[in-house]
Amino acid sequence: MKTINAVIFDMDGVLIDSEPFYMAQEVLSFERHGVKLDKKDLSRFVGTTQRSMWNSIKNEFGLSEPLEILVAQHHQQLLLALHSEPPPRMPGAHSLLEKLNTDNMACAVASSSCGELVNHILRETTLRAYFDHVICGDDVKQSKPNPEIFLLAAEKLGAAPHSCVVIEDSHHGVAGAKAAGMFCIGLINPNSGQQDLSAADLCVNSLDDIRQWFAENI
Repeated sequence: MKTINAVIFDMDGVLIDSEPFYMAQEVLSFERHGVKLDKKDLSRFVGTTQRSMWNSIKNEFGLSEPLEILVAQHHQQLLLALHSEPPPRMPGAHSLLEKLNTDNMACAVASSSCGELVNHILRETTLRAYFDHVICGDDVKQSKPNPEIFLLAAEKLGAAPHSCVVIEDSHHGVAGAKAAGMFCIGLINPNSGQQDLSAADLCVNSLDDIRQWFAENI
């Protein structure tokens, strides 16, 4: 195994079991505009930014509202819902981060969600202190599967892309990590929908499996 200098985590579906929460809020938002999508349809937006998602919905269903308004309304709805039903940490998240912290491994979050949401969730779940940097969807111009967010995270961590390990649960995230030239671990999370993680270098079923992998490879 090559030298590992940094670990980059997606947040939703990896650190936080939040995809059911997001999908429920998307259903509510879409239905207000007469758009009905099932879980399989919603799964294609896992790993993308709100802006990218709403741009697709607006174009596909001919919504007349400006994109900025659609995004802002959904964002406010998410913030309100977060205060009443915050999503839980993924099982094994704390143990994995403790292990990486003990090994003095540089860690970052690279999430497509907006900064306000990401920082709120990381604070509420007491995970923020484990990360040297947090990169969010509003810090980059291109949404996953574009590699921009992963390359920015590596730059912030001072690590070469080929020395980074990315942990992702979505097809878009895995594709972006590989496009960035990084080793990618695909976390199979049934709550993230039917995600094709076949491009990942390694696929696992839990964060405990990843902790064991790091124990054997660091």
